[in-house]
Amino acid sequence: MTAQALPPSRLSLYLDLIRWDRPAGWLLLLWPSLSALWIAADGFPGWHLLLVFVAGTILMRSAGCCVNDVADREFDRHVKRTAQRPVTAGTLSVREALQCGALLALLAFALVLGTNPAAIMLSFAALAIALVYPYAKRVLSVPQAVLGVAFSFGIPMAFAAVQGGSTWSLAAVADAVPPHAWGLLLGNLFWVLAYDTEYAMVDRDDDLKIGMKTSAITFGRFDVAIVMLCYALHFAIWAWLGRRLGLGYVYLLGVAAGVAQALWHYTLIKSRSREGCFTAFRRNHWIGFALFAGVTLDLALR
Repeated sequence: MTAQALPPSRLSLYLDLIRWDRPAGWLLLLWPSLSALWIAADGFPGWHLLLVFVAGTILMRSAGCCVNDVADREFDRHVKRTAQRPVTAGTLSVREALQCGALLALLAFALVLGTNPAAIMLSFAALAIALVYPYAKRVLSVPQAVLGVAFSFGIPMAFAAVQGGSTWSLAAVADAVPPHAWGLLLGNLFWVLAYDTEYAMVDRDDDLKIGMKTSAITFGRFDVAIVMLCYALHFAIWAWLGRRLGLGYVYLLGVAAGVAQALWHYTLIKSRSREGCFTAFRRNHWIGFALFAGVTLDLALR
């Protein structure tokens, strides 16, 4: 008699729902946010803000997974890589997933309440963008652009948290978030377009069958070239803005380390194999870490 596998526990299902064993997602959010936090503070921002942004990033990414799985549950059952996600497989209900997402989002909001009005006001915009993204894939040819804004919004929030005052107004938000913060967001958006197109290349065949819109499908045979162009724009914008903000050669070494990784990713995605594209996507957080290391070391060595 063969032993039957025990059903997964409720805790393991919820951990699977929020991708607890796959930290690459929240690391992709975290590194640019922390880079912006250090730039805004001109050095170490303090333990309180560091805790707020690290914990808040993990919580909001986890909440986003809950919403995304509910929105995509009918599509995910037709994609090999996602067919066994808890909501899609029916091991967690839609209600349970949404309750989990709401709780995580509320915990993240509680952290933001410990900052200032400018950061709190921006958090509502960040939440709205995160809720819109799962449905953008039904309408936009390049929904990764929406994800790019969502995954980059920690940058203006970091500046707001450091430089914002006690006034509740849009003018106060504008004063707290300088133009170069939005420039960093734009540069980061190109990075998100690069790595999420790699991610979309993994599922392109399945997405074509079910009618899902992705950048990998829209870009067609130019996908690899556009991914590399997006990498180039990302590094160019961050390098230029970093120099404008007074960051020196140590920072540029961090940028160079990121560029070297992007060139390695080209060797992984040029054949468009599922394995190569997925590996490139999963390793992208090291690019963000390279830039963060460049920022922190450069500011520390001043």
